[in-house]
Amino acid sequence: MTARVSLADVNPAIALGPLDGRYRATVAPLVDHLSEAALNRERVHVEVEWVIHLAQHGVVPGAPTLTPADEAYLRDVVATFGADEIAELAEIERTTVHDVKAVEYFLKRRLAAAPEGSGLRDVGELVHFACTSEDINNLSYALMVRDAVREVWLPAASAVADEVAALATELKDQPLLALTHGQPATPTTLGKELAVLAHRLRRQLRRIGADEFLGKLNGATGTYGAHVVAVPGADWPAVSKAFVEHLGLTWNPLTTQIESHDWQAELYADVARYNRVLHNLATDVWTYISRGVFTQIPVAGATGSSTMPHKVNPIRFENAEANLEISSALLDTLAATLVTSRLQRDLTDSTTQRNIGPAFGHSLLAIDNVRRGMRALSVDADLLARELDENWEVLGEPVQSAMRAASVAGVTGMENPYERLKELTRGRRLTADDMREFIAGLGLPDDVAARLAALTPASYTGLAASLVHYLED
Repeated sequence: MTARVSLADVNPAIALGPLDGRYRATVAPLVDHLSEAALNRERVHVEVEWVIHLAQHGVVPGAPTLTPADEAYLRDVVATFGADEIAELAEIERTTVHDVKAVEYFLKRRLAAAPEGSGLRDVGELVHFACTSEDINNLSYALMVRDAVREVWLPAASAVADEVAALATELKDQPLLALTHGQPATPTTLGKELAVLAHRLRRQLRRIGADEFLGKLNGATGTYGAHVVAVPGADWPAVSKAFVEHLGLTWNPLTTQIESHDWQAELYADVARYNRVLHNLATDVWTYISRGVFTQIPVAGATGSSTMPHKVNPIRFENAEANLEISSALLDTLAATLVTSRLQRDLTDSTTQRNIGPAFGHSLLAIDNVRRGMRALSVDADLLARELDENWEVLGEPVQSAMRAASVAGVTGMENPYERLKELTRGRRLTADDMREFIAGLGLPDDVAARLAALTPASYTGLAASLVHYLED
């Protein structure tokens, strides 16, 4: 028997996971922020900005002043960081067996290659000055996650919420038989039900938009020990605060060796909650499709089933459900794990944080599927009208409520309204004639009786249509 080809040896390498394989195109924008290469580029960025900060503010006596050209040269190292630099850094790390130390040596190479006469050739020892690896890593991760959220995830997550809100507005007047506990209940409108989900999504987005991204730079155990011994005259907490805020982050003044990651736990909990609301949207829309409320617009050439040609499966919403569950599980694990570090430092956070990308990737993939699925929906208004007309018993609620109000107003003969409607409607299907005959025999004031006689299941939607306007707030 011929031995199988080893797929592990195929070149270019085959992705192990679906995000870097089947779904690569959808999640590719996150690679620029949450990949290993993006982490190394951000490390170079932080190291570069630390050198510039120290030099600009004269923190270390004797350090040369950098010209605008020197600063531009340094920042260009970050801007041009690409495939060649990734390979070079990997080659250095094979020797150092330490990722952050490899970044330090990489940057020192660039300083040594600076133009003749440049002050950069004399600032090599400012690279990684008084820093522990976590000083660089925590800032790098904060910048990576911040930009991934703001530039990639949040725009996509906001777009799906906006699209659901737009559909809610479009369908705000479309009557819908509600189901509570899966049983016919007080009618609503399809738009109002979608508006509830859009409102929930937007509330989580506001929380996420307000989340902080913290950073620290205070040494091996958060004491500025090396900083004070090397340069005792500097106000190191002030230098640290200014630097962290220069990066656009919130300064954390009290830490161990690591930034405590509480902000990450808060953010991931909020994103996971958004995921779960979106999951509820996916399951509701799936149910509406199953019930026939929504029909799906077939895609030319697409196959729903390998054996049943009639099928148009709600695969976008099923795919979204699965990816939202995976994303939320990863985010929950990140949030639970990152808030604990033994004493002054352990390395559990290092491996854990490398899964931030997959956590956001599965969420982004789900968002894309929901958006694509929502765009392929059409409402079967005729089915909705038939459902409502087959369930006149749902008017038992407004009739008994009107009887209660009439009783309070002093109308006689309104005793036991709930019980009388329960006897009429429970477990029975009523026709329009049945309900109107009952109303006519109650002895209600003429105006109340006329109002109830004109009521239909389709018109019994209360303020549902007008409630959609709260989405504008």
